[in-house]
Amino acid sequence: MSSPSTKDNLDLAESARDLADRAPAGSLEKAAAGSVAVTCATTRDFEQARTVLGGLVPEDVRRAAIELLDRLATGHR
Repeated sequence: MSSPSTKDNLDLAESARDLADRAPAGSLEKAAAGSVAVTCATTRDFEQARTVLGGLVPEDVRRAAIELLDRLATGHR
């Protein structure tokens, strides 16, 4: 998949962190958004972040995190 993002990883990390802060404790949304925030803050670009998230476990968090990354990269929350 080619990068749909016009935002850089730090922008994506900030957006994900905001979502994680608002999500209920222990929720799938909080786990996914936190994972995206940390991953985007520590990777160089969208493709690298997506690759790293592909190794995330458990599977439900991995799917939710990748979907969230894709949404944030295209400007949707």
